[in-house]
Amino acid sequence: MTYVVTDNCIRCKFMDCVEVCPVDCFYEGENMLVINPSECIDCGVCEPECPAEAILPDTENGLEKWLELNTKYSAEWPNITVKGDAPADAEAMNGVENKLDQFFSTEPGKGD
Repeated sequence: MTYVVTDNCIRCKFMDCVEVCPVDCFYEGENMLVINPSECIDCGVCEPECPAEAILPDTENGLEKWLELNTKYSAEWPNITVKGDAPADAEAMNGVENKLDQFFSTEPGKGD
């Protein structure tokens, strides 16, 4: 098992999760974070820290595409270990449906 970042992180990117991760397995895209499943130790401390409830265990049904997305982009995006500022419209974007199709960016973030 591992944890994955899902749709609701897109354009929310609160980043509360990155500072509690004991193994620094978060990677930053332009408008979302992902978890490297090979580095994740399944401790679960990040899940309750996410205000957008976008972090889930990969054992939940229907998360295969999110496991693939997290795997792919954690290999391409820079590592992030320090909480940065959330986007100005993060609260407004929290809970918006179909964000992957509408807003996802493959561009990397700044990282640490």
